[in-house]
Parts: sequence; structure tokens; C-alpha cells
Amino acid sequence: MMNEYMDTCNEQVPIQGDVLEAILSHVPLIRLLPASRVSKSWNAAVSSALRVSNNTKPWLIIHTQNSRYPYPTTTHAYDPDSNAWIQILHPSIDYVSTLRSSHSNLLYMLSPSKLSLSFDPLHLTWHHAAGPKVSRIDPVVAVVGRHVVVAGGAYDFEDDPLAVEVYDLRSQRWTKSDPMPESFTESASSLWISVACTDSHLFVMEKGSGVTHSFNPVNDSWSGPYDLRPDHRVFYSVIGFSDDKLVVIGMLGDAEDVDGIKLWEVNRDSFEFEEIGEMPASLVEDLKRRDLEVSSIDVSMAGKMAYIYVSSRPEEVIVCEFMDGGGCRWWSVVNTVANGRSVMDKLVFTCSKVGMEELQRATRSENRRFVVKR
Repeated sequence: MMNEYMDTCNEQVPIQGDVLEAILSHVPLIRLLPASRVSKSWNAAVSSALRVSNNTKPWLIIHTQNSRYPYPTTTHAYDPDSNAWIQILHPSIDYVSTLRSSHSNLLYMLSPSKLSLSFDPLHLTWHHAAGPKVSRIDPVVAVVGRHVVVAGGAYDFEDDPLAVEVYDLRSQRWTKSDPMPESFTESASSLWISVACTDSHLFVMEKGSGVTHSFNPVNDSWSGPYDLRPDHRVFYSVIGFSDDKLVVIGMLGDAEDVDGIKLWEVNRDSFEFEEIGEMPASLVEDLKRRDLEVSSIDVSMAGKMAYIYVSSRPEEVIVCEFMDGGGCRWWSVVNTVANGRSVMDKLVFTCSKVGMEELQRATRSENRRFVVKR
């Protein structure tokens, strides 16, 4: 009798149904990948748990390109849900020219003869096209719906430094558009301009002045100017989209004495501002600690996450999470990728909403592996 009781106690009761889904809903996305492969029922439970929780946070993805032939690339990601860095092992990206990014999850390489770009969350797919007719050194490049907009950044020998060309991903053809507004005559390059996109419009803002125009590639029309300087103390700002909200991040004071960094939401109808939050003073001091002055910042933004950093020394990233009830949650992350790079490495930042579908596709058919690090 006792033996029968012991045998019963030693039997493992399978975890399934609502209990399994409840447990999985608290597990970070990257940890769910192996769980989805246990069985069909576990895969279904993972999918259900993700639908119920619906709270996976966008990853910061850092692409490292070496400047020596054959220009190998590596990729790492920071997952805020697990507070861990992930090495994404994959074949090196085929080299065209210097790897760049301008907004959210866009990666591109542009040479006089070729444009290569990728804008899916994990950059599994690359699109290739002949280069635009105007030779450019540092243009604005953005994906707006099915259109790729290439603006400004022309070489000195070109007639029009404000030239705009649009590539239709569907028809695979280039067309010439109306040039950028004249207010960008002295700043028509990605160095001086911050961009943000919806499926229908490109917003182009001069980082120093806040002067902004929008471009509709379907109608081939520019609108503006709009003043996106919410506070007279802002001396430098960048823009991005948090879901469907246009956000301005502004530095207050001057490069030698940054008073603070604030965030505002922009009403796209009235172009009025509502303050979202302010970076804690301790984190502002962290940005200022290594240099006598901080003249600029950059941001990678998606969903409700903004990753703020200084491109010239990206060893630390400031993370801002927009909370559903209002306000922001802030913390800093040591950028292990920057700390371990060689002097020949160029870092390119993107930010993406990554789901289980992308992870499964990457490991199933795209020759990729994910290694979680601390």
C-alpha cells in the first residue's frame, strides 16, 4: 500500500492549460523561444501567453561594422524585459558601403551605384536597388510606407544640394521629387537633421533650431515650417515616434552646461506640446561625466521605449520607458558592445519590436542563433 502511494507521489503532473499560460506570461520573450519548441501544446501556450500579456518591450539592437576588408558585421541586442544582452549570431551583412541608420529600425548602405536597406525587426530581409541619380555623401534616408525617401546630402559637384528622390519598393523605380525646403540649405544632411516617419509622412527637423517640415511622398508635397522647439532653453533636439505619438527630446541650456533633458509629445494637428517627462539629474550627470561638454544626443525609439546615447562615446545608454498611466521610468545600461569594440568598429543603433514569430523565423530559416549574456 505504501509503495503504491510513493509511486503516485513520484509521478510528474504535467503543467498545462491556464496554469502554463500564466507562468509563461511572466517569462521574458527570449526565454520563451526554447519553451515554444517543447511541443505543439507548449508552442500554443507561448502564443497565448504573449497575446494576453502583450507587454514585450522593444529591443535596442546594435550593429557593429569593421572598417577593414571584408567589413564583417556583428549584432547584439539589449532586451529590457530580461535586462540582458543577447548576441545574435548570423552571417555577415554583404558589404555595399558604410552601414547607417536614420530612424527606428531602418538599416541602409548607400553607394553611387547601389542602395541596400532593411527595415524588418531583426533585419532578416534586405532590399537592393540601383543607386539614386544624384550622388550623395550623407543624405537623409527614410522609409515611408512603400517609399524610400533620399533627400539632401549631395556632393559639392551636384547642382542641387536639396534634391529629393523617391524609390517605390513596389514598382522598383526611382522618381525625382520636389527639393527640400530652402530652410535646410545649410543643413541638408543626416548630421544636422533628425527624422521620424509614419506610413504616410516623413518629419524632418533641424536639430539645432527645431525648424521642421513634413513630406508626403504620395502627393510629392512638403508642408511647414513648424517650430518644434517646445522651450526657448532647448539648444539641441531629436525626434522619434512612440507608437503613433511624435516625441521631441530636447537638451536644455548649452553644450558646456546642460541643465536637463526633457521629452514632449507633439500634437500633429496643432503642433502644440505636452511635456511627458524629464531625465533625472543623476542620469544627466552620467552623460556629462566623461566630457567637458555634451553638444548632442541620439535616440533609437519604438513602442514605448526610447534609448538615448551620445554617439561619440556610447559606453552608456539611458533608457526611458513611457508608462501607460503617464510619466516615464528611467534607468541606465552599460553598453557592453561599445566597451568591447575595437577602434576600427563602427556602431549603428536601431530599435525594434521583436515578437516570437521573428525569433522563430530567424532560427528556423535564416541561419541565426541567439546567445543570452549578462
